[in-house]
Amino acid sequence: MEKRVSTIGIIGAGNMGSALIRGLLQAGTIEAEMIRVFDIDPARVLALKEEFGIRMVQQIGETIGSERSILVLAVKPQVMTGVLDSIAERIHERLVVISIAAGISTSFILSRLKSPARIIRAMPNAAAMVCSSATALCKAGTADDGDIEMALSLFSAIGHAVAVEEKMMNVVTALSASGPGYLFVMMEALTDAGVRMGLDRQTSRELTVQMVRGAAVMATSDNTPFGELKDRITSPGGTTLAGLQVMERAGFRGIIMDAVEAATHRADELAPKE
Repeated sequence: MEKRVSTIGIIGAGNMGSALIRGLLQAGTIEAEMIRVFDIDPARVLALKEEFGIRMVQQIGETIGSERSILVLAVKPQVMTGVLDSIAERIHERLVVISIAAGISTSFILSRLKSPARIIRAMPNAAAMVCSSATALCKAGTADDGDIEMALSLFSAIGHAVAVEEKMMNVVTALSASGPGYLFVMMEALTDAGVRMGLDRQTSRELTVQMVRGAAVMATSDNTPFGELKDRITSPGGTTLAGLQVMERAGFRGIIMDAVEAATHRADELAPKE
């Protein structure tokens, strides 16, 4: 990527902005001096400068390079309009603008910039903070296949990245962005169940975390359907089947599907009107 872009500007030094910087530098994707960061809280940027050696800029427009460059908008959705208005006059044809603000459509971004622009919309999740994000991306405006490939490479530094159609982005938000929240509730319940049945809490928690980690590794080792993986550990008349029977009676699958559907509809409702 170093040969393809001159700078990467990042507006917003919160969890996602910081995670992206950390991932890029740990992966050796780009050099620290090529990263320009702005945040309304200078202390956040100063901390990143001291830790990684990135460039701290005083004005929001200084994040935008004059040559082929990337600008990442890592800000909360409610401040996106103001940010876009602040940079609108500085957009140029060699700049790729990447937004990671949940619910903000590319058409909304283009309407505020009021000029042709290369736009990439990305939806990472909280696991970006440990370089294990699941990120979906789509392109719009004048962005081409090369731009989306560059963005995929960028977000691969903090986990796994895939390209989707924009109409699926709110589903992505409900599934992979909100999904860790669902899993944490399930992990908490499993830990509590272990305690209820006699394990001490720390041991129960450790076993739960490792079980989830191991199951994820099994699922990523090949493309074996989840049902087949389940069958491998479900023996006739055994303990797993007894537990699964309770889950089926409670409608567990339907509950999970309803949760993703509800989150998708909520993402639709939260999207700003253009």
